[in-house]
Amino acid sequence: MDPQRLLEQFLGTGDGPTESGASRISGAGHGAGAGLGGMAGGLAAGGLLGLLLGSKKARKSVGKLAGGIVGYGGAAALGALGYRAYQQWQESQRASAGGAAAPAREADFLPDAAPAADGRPFELALVMAMIAAANADGHIGPDEQRTIFDQAGKLSLDAEAKAFIFDAISKPPSLGEVAGLASTPAQASELYLASRLAIDVDHPAERAYLEALAGRLRLPEDLVARLDTQAEMVA
Repeated sequence: MDPQRLLEQFLGTGDGPTESGASRISGAGHGAGAGLGGMAGGLAAGGLLGLLLGSKKARKSVGKLAGGIVGYGGAAALGALGYRAYQQWQESQRASAGGAAAPAREADFLPDAAPAADGRPFELALVMAMIAAANADGHIGPDEQRTIFDQAGKLSLDAEAKAFIFDAISKPPSLGEVAGLASTPAQASELYLASRLAIDVDHPAERAYLEALAGRLRLPEDLVARLDTQAEMVA
């Protein structure tokens, strides 16, 4: 199984050009939502996340972003947004009296920088986080599952990757399971951000899920606010 390809296909960006190393995250960070333009185009083209979100979220975000820049993978775009928020938070901490923040490097926000806490590739953790968040209101019923499974079967993924998606959608991970996947502050930020992009913040149950996740991930309130700001630029 190729975890990066699974994540890109899940987001709907798997057929675009990709880059490797730190250049992926640096490039994806240029401009508000530059990399996520590719993600939105993927949603419009049938990415599984778009099906999971249904009309509630996809109609809000895809119309705004489908004309964005396609070229950077969704994985790098998520990392770029997470790093930007974390970097801004660090600067605010340094500026405050006695403030201190754990140092983070740009490379820490690459999805393949370190495995998740369960030992598996972090790309899989991001997929699990988005599936759990999209189902926070319990709307993924049998009919929706069948539609998603049919679409997943058409993706250019191997049998192991498809089985991973089927299992995660059939039994979405719990909030605690998602929070337990973070092994670094960078990963905690990215898990929150991925979940935030799969949430309708106007829905009480989904908003409550997101707030609880931030608490379980032990993210400072001001960092959460900056992550929310990054998400709002592209959602």
